[in-house]
Amino acid sequence: MIRNRQTLWAFDRYVGIDYSGAETPTSSLKALRVYMAGRASSPSEVQPPPGARRYWTRRGIAEWLVKRLWEPERTLVGIDHGFSFPLQYFESHGLPPDWPAFLDDFQHHWPTDEDHTYVEFVRDGARGDGAARSGNPRWRRLTEIRAGGAKSVFHFDVQGAVAKSTHAGLPWLRYLHQQVGGRVRFWPFDGWDMPAGGSVVAEVYPALWSRSFAREGRTADQHDAYSVAAWMRRADDDGNLAEFFEPSLTPAERTAAQTEGWILGIK
Repeated sequence: MIRNRQTLWAFDRYVGIDYSGAETPTSSLKALRVYMAGRASSPSEVQPPPGARRYWTRRGIAEWLVKRLWEPERTLVGIDHGFSFPLQYFESHGLPPDWPAFLDDFQHHWPTDEDHTYVEFVRDGARGDGAARSGNPRWRRLTEIRAGGAKSVFHFDVQGAVAKSTHAGLPWLRYLHQQVGGRVRFWPFDGWDMPAGGSVVAEVYPALWSRSFAREGRTADQHDAYSVAAWMRRADDDGNLAEFFEPSLTPAERTAAQTEGWILGIK
């Protein structure tokens, strides 16, 4: 039987981003990689715009995403860093379970989107006020526990840590939300179900899928970004992508995850 692709495909293109929290928002970073796939095309690497920068910068990726998300193509974007913090963080700092308010508060204390600002500058007290919005590396989100090997968003300076990229990336999520919020769904904060139309930005964990695809000469960072785009496209092609937008959660777990966020691909 020939399937009607026009009705089955949920998205038109799939963007996988392997993130890095190194150096400053305008630093050209070899570890920042972007791959994009279409319905009829396998993922290929997206290079930064022509200019002085050989590799992507965090600012450059954010600005590129805004342009793509204003285009009519329905786009699923997977970004490899935490989108929020554990409930203990909100409780410890007396913050409401409101994601946009969390992003504003975080950027105020951790202005890692500002020029010449390293994550380490905020950690050391030279910029911002990170000490007033710190977390315990023993705190883990439910999605990290469910994922098994995922590290805490507060666990710095260890192999496989996402703390640095998360603390560098959250202010750029805020920027994206300010630029395309309302037009684009930030999952699951704007709702759990997969939208019938439009684009989605979601947190991903490349380790879930990177071993499922042949390396083919890519660096580890390239392969992580490739694997994200390839898995999202494959799941959409198979017709089971919607299942991953509705993980198996109790009502209490779902309420917690609405604040903490969730990793796409974790059921």
